[in-house]
Amino acid sequence: MPEFFDVGDVGFGEDGDLSYRVYEPDRLVLGKRMEDQLRIAVCYWHSFNWPGSDVFGMGTFDRPWLEPTATDPMAAARQKMDAAFEFFSKLGVPFFCFHDVDIAPAGATFSDSARNLDDMVTYAEKKMAETGKRVLWGTANLFSHPRYAAGAATNPDPDVFAYAAAQVKHALEATHRLGGANYVLWGGREGYETLLNTDLRREAQQLARFLHLVAEHKHKIGFEGTLLIEPKPAEPTKHQYDYDCQSVHGFLERFDLVDEYRVNIEANHATLAGHSFHHEVAYSVSNGIFGSIDANRGDYQNGWDTDQFPNSVDELCLVLYEILRGGGFTTGGFNFDTKLRRQSLDRNDLFHGHVGGIDTLARALLVAAELVERETIAVPLNRRYAGWENGVGAGILSGAETLDSLEARVMAGEIDPRPVSGRQELLENRVNRVIWSSR
Repeated sequence: MPEFFDVGDVGFGEDGDLSYRVYEPDRLVLGKRMEDQLRIAVCYWHSFNWPGSDVFGMGTFDRPWLEPTATDPMAAARQKMDAAFEFFSKLGVPFFCFHDVDIAPAGATFSDSARNLDDMVTYAEKKMAETGKRVLWGTANLFSHPRYAAGAATNPDPDVFAYAAAQVKHALEATHRLGGANYVLWGGREGYETLLNTDLRREAQQLARFLHLVAEHKHKIGFEGTLLIEPKPAEPTKHQYDYDCQSVHGFLERFDLVDEYRVNIEANHATLAGHSFHHEVAYSVSNGIFGSIDANRGDYQNGWDTDQFPNSVDELCLVLYEILRGGGFTTGGFNFDTKLRRQSLDRNDLFHGHVGGIDTLARALLVAAELVERETIAVPLNRRYAGWENGVGAGILSGAETLDSLEARVMAGEIDPRPVSGRQELLENRVNRVIWSSR
């Protein structure tokens, strides 16, 4: 079989640009192999299903299976999968992620599309057996086709809801068949462009019913993976209902779904929502809804989703600190939902982006592990809230104190608090020193 990439396997600790300088799969970090702590995946869509186009111009990438002259869509899909698994193997990562339309072409009817997906799942099973690669998560694309212009589950037309349900059923079954660890639902068009034609209450009920149907089918077929929802505030819609982790959490609680779903957090989506990536991960870990990560970054000068490869240890080390503090991943991992820049035309640029991003993650993991081991953040944080462990603080939390009793304490002069420094700068310095000294 001809190779698409003219390089060998990425090395470890060697000279040259195509070698990991920090990532060591077998290195133990807090008692687990680095590979098992990070659980890295490559995304199928940006890496192999995107031609390098943008709203102002056509594709720039060399992806022969995407050429419009391809006369056999299934042959092109198999060529694309051959190239993808070649890349996964040479890169040396354990997982990949996919949409249904990434791996199988659409047919003339839904039945034809379903048959194409089944055939490509069979081909993927063969490639996975040969390479040992696994599925971190699968999903269905419910946003690209014109039928989903007004949403999928939240569409005003129930026929669109039904079509989307059929598509998710088949994609969930395909993910189950491939042994996927998770299944993701991203509501790319579950939102609105204008409130003039939108019934917010009705659309929320529709979305909740859709999510219940998916959870019910998960249990029916025996899928043991985790169902994930991926928050994003806007783009492509003006406003999306899965705005951020807190919005998703509230929705899940409201519609009795919190035991069925967790969140898949994307770095660039967090910043588009006006949060730090750190905030979104900390919120989800603290509230028991953390699931998985889409690793990327935005451009500070652009207000849209640029999906660039991560390159900041400073930003990622605190994200990994929260993940480690919460016990680490269970079924989730770090999926590289990342795009090459449109001018990065060389096929091997795909390796450079991933190698650099993976090394950044590995360095951030080592920093986070030191922060945990040294209790750099934990000790001063616990000290700051120590008053709630006994005395009046414990009484407030237990319900022993009332407004009357608290007023009486204050009136008697028993309580007369003085401001205490939050020591933000000191803590930032301590984190930086760990970053600088980490090996």
